[in-house]
Amino acid sequence: MEFERKIIHEFESWKTSLQTKRKALVVKGLRQIGKSYIVDKFAKENYENVVRIDFKKEPRMKACFDIDLVVDALITNISANKPGVLFVPGKTVIVMDEIQECSAARASLKSFMEDGRFDIIATGSLLGLRGYNSKYSGGVAVGAEHTVYMKPMDFEEFLWAKGISKQTVDYVRNCFRQKVPVSDAVHQVFTRYFREYICVGGLPEVVKKFIQTSDMNQVRMEQKDLIEGYKDDFAKHLNEKEQEEIDHVLFAQINKVFDSLPSQLAKENKKFMVSKIDKRGTLEKYASAIQWLVGYGLVERCYNLSNLEFPLEGNKNPDVFKLYFSDVGLLIASLDEGTAGHVLSGDLGIYKGAIYEESFADAYTKNQKKLYYYAKESGLEIDFITQSYGEVTLLEVKAKDGRTKAASEILKNREKYKDVKGMIRLKESNVGTANQIETYPTYMSFLVP
Repeated sequence: MEFERKIIHEFESWKTSLQTKRKALVVKGLRQIGKSYIVDKFAKENYENVVRIDFKKEPRMKACFDIDLVVDALITNISANKPGVLFVPGKTVIVMDEIQECSAARASLKSFMEDGRFDIIATGSLLGLRGYNSKYSGGVAVGAEHTVYMKPMDFEEFLWAKGISKQTVDYVRNCFRQKVPVSDAVHQVFTRYFREYICVGGLPEVVKKFIQTSDMNQVRMEQKDLIEGYKDDFAKHLNEKEQEEIDHVLFAQINKVFDSLPSQLAKENKKFMVSKIDKRGTLEKYASAIQWLVGYGLVERCYNLSNLEFPLEGNKNPDVFKLYFSDVGLLIASLDEGTAGHVLSGDLGIYKGAIYEESFADAYTKNQKKLYYYAKESGLEIDFITQSYGEVTLLEVKAKDGRTKAASEILKNREKYKDVKGMIRLKESNVGTANQIETYPTYMSFLVP
């Protein structure tokens, strides 16, 4: 089953740009999100010759790079190990899959790009977590790579996978842009689709299982299998040289942080609290574990802001943050059996706030946006802060109708919050505007700029 992915447009821009074309295209992202599939599809459709190396499935190919990184010598070694491939200047792309498994291959990108005869596309699930060996440390020069970050499927891609026409999606998009209500029929069905997406998420194998079976129990099993696979990676990739003992302390901390995410999100405390997993722990002690999960691509960090003014990045507090799953389906899979049924019926219970906040974090980060929120000791709390249309905008997510007392207080106090221009409220109702507050259905999360 083939899925259309938006990231292919970034590949096309790289291929046609005179500036980025001189660099290798490096596609980073979590495992099992479709990187290899979409790269192979693009390569086959845009080049006469594709030379594909999968360093995980073909470990013998690593030896081809165990030489001085001279392009002609590399071509000789690769072609000798892959009969039938052709290296034709200007018409050949070399695809290096799971390149983090071979430091020398990553270092060779510099040589290939300086040579200029062939295009290079590399994919990696753990780039940035695994270093180079001593021989190749520093081997990749700044300017040799053009990096794009791939995420799991977003809600729009999920709709395409379900066979929903782009015309229908564009109709909803236009309603968002024009701030007019969606027709009742479309509103009801998109509310249902969005609840399905919350349960399924955007991991391609999970989406495939849902499309094929419509069976939420099989969907959950697929999700749980993927989560177990990710957990196996925690240990596997802490042992970078494969013959040394893993860091068992860090391994335990990574698991504790990851396993705590559902309960952390359900709490009223507006930040990640180490004390919830380790009574004697400190943020400094768990910093490496948190960064590992962020670097791996399983979690996203949402920083608290000290001030509601530009630039948001300059006003973030690096020690106060929330953690969200990188895919909303992972949260549902981490909760009790039967949670999907509650989501589909709209009966979310204690987790309703966490689930709908997670759904926006999912949408916003899949649009390559950074997450921020605002919470003061006085009790003034805003779920998210965005830079919509170049302005500081308050954003709150409500599973049902809810008060916006904190937002109203900020909007009334214009002298103190000069950069704040308005508020977006996402909830299960139709489009509407009143008193500087724009209300949109939660399924429009993917449209928030």
